[in-house]
Amino acid sequence: MHDSEVINEESERTAFRKAEKKYKIYYDSSKKKKIPRPVDLSEVIDFKSILDKYNCHDELMEGVTALQCDFDRPIFCLKNRPGFYFIPSALSLEEQCQWIREGLTSFPQYPNRTNHDAIYGPIPDLFVSATQGKALVFEEKDPDSVDSETGNPKWKLVEEMDRLSGSDAYKSVQASLLMRKLRWSTLGLQFDWSKRSYNVDLPHKKIPNPLCQRAKRMAAPAMPHGEEFQPEAAIVNYFGLGDMLGGHLDDMEKDWSKPIVSMSLGCKAIFLLGGKSREDSPIAMFLRSGDVVLMAGEARQCFHGVPRIFTDTVNAEIDTLESHFVDEDFSFLDYIRTSRININIRQVF
Repeated sequence: MHDSEVINEESERTAFRKAEKKYKIYYDSSKKKKIPRPVDLSEVIDFKSILDKYNCHDELMEGVTALQCDFDRPIFCLKNRPGFYFIPSALSLEEQCQWIREGLTSFPQYPNRTNHDAIYGPIPDLFVSATQGKALVFEEKDPDSVDSETGNPKWKLVEEMDRLSGSDAYKSVQASLLMRKLRWSTLGLQFDWSKRSYNVDLPHKKIPNPLCQRAKRMAAPAMPHGEEFQPEAAIVNYFGLGDMLGGHLDDMEKDWSKPIVSMSLGCKAIFLLGGKSREDSPIAMFLRSGDVVLMAGEARQCFHGVPRIFTDTVNAEIDTLESHFVDEDFSFLDYIRTSRININIRQVF
């Protein structure tokens, strides 16, 4: 899903693409050490700062309003983007850690699909296998290693690669590499990327109830009066250093009046919210771990994307997450220091 849009010559000139290129990470190749080029962040909206000022002085910057509703924390809106809601620090630290763990261990498990399935098939316990140094192997000369129905190779996990070294009969790939190349997983009703539609016939599990209940609570301010959000599907995006999510629309759900509930976890990112055309100049804003964004109604028709995540210690802003994970398995800590996870929950019908 990352950088998934085909960028042609015309799209390179659009206002949205120019903003993507402005904030995307670039390196100065003239230096021996890879140092990101400086980027001007002066126009990026900082809702954390807005929240602090609002709580202290009841002040808001121009173009931003506070939604008046029965909710346990401030919700901010943009005057020129109806249907967009930003809830800073909506998730507690405990919730953030819970969904990071789930996002790495249980969410990529069958019957949930991932970007790896098309090549390797379902990979059981990918995150654990990566931490244990396992590898996926495929024995080319074994006729039983090919699926008779699909013709695809049957890859299997092994613990010891030494016994396979020097053999040209095997293809192999480290689980740790596949973990770093994990880009998306799907929960609930499964999305068919090739057809850009939900396939209700694919095997699936319901979205975990705790996540459903949290999404319902978060979605309430953006729901039509008297209706309750019904979480039926979710797409989990995984970002590493240099990854981006190109400008796109989430337009495959039946009723756009129902919001998409987007939860941010891990390293800080820049989010671009454009208009109904790529020619509309997008608004840039920071997304931090624990922030929740709602997009409903007209906002569902707005192009949006993530051109950059911050993985350096100064700008990632994950100190509290690090302190929480430091007494646990270091594998979670190692991953989240250079990564971001985004959970997008939808009502399909």
